[in-house]
Amino acid sequence: MQSDKGATYDAPDEKTDVMQDLKKTENQFRAALNECRTLFAKKLHDYGASWRILRPSSLTDQLFIKACRIRTLEVTGESLVGEGIRPEFIALVNYGIVGLIQLEQGYTDHTDLSVEEALALYDRHADTALQLMLRKNHDYGEAWRGMRVSSYTDFILTKLQRVKEIEDLGGATLVSEGIDSNYMDIINYAMFGIIKLSEED
Repeated sequence: MQSDKGATYDAPDEKTDVMQDLKKTENQFRAALNECRTLFAKKLHDYGASWRILRPSSLTDQLFIKACRIRTLEVTGESLVGEGIRPEFIALVNYGIVGLIQLEQGYTDHTDLSVEEALALYDRHADTALQLMLRKNHDYGEAWRGMRVSSYTDFILTKLQRVKEIEDLGGATLVSEGIDSNYMDIINYAMFGIIKLSEED
């Protein structure tokens, strides 16, 4: 709105609505992230941190496989193994966080993290993803809600293609963000997919 003196300001009700929308997104994001973490913790119990042997390029390929499967399911609408799209978005979140851990810690030839250590690393990177989402969502004004789930899939695949190019260049980019930034965006797009599909259900 605009005053008689030409200054602009938000009407109180409009500002309240915006803040409520942002808070709703934060709460949904936290709930979805908790669901991802619960599955991650269960797999840690069963397998340990066996993913510690994976090189970042292998994680990129694993993310790529998951995203490709989502796109195939979106196009065909048919699954022969019984798992739908939403579990694959959860897998993208968890593998994305594992990718961030591997970039930071380096890969090993054996499992060198306890369950508690792995979860602590998971929580730290998950919180970083949350804080990034909050900042971007504030600036973009809930634009993600107007997008279709299939667009999240395409953006994730685009990010993965960029990561593969960066890896092939040995990380020697000129103006591009690093692999970690792309992983972070993949995590957040996947989180939006989880939220959207939850709302549809």
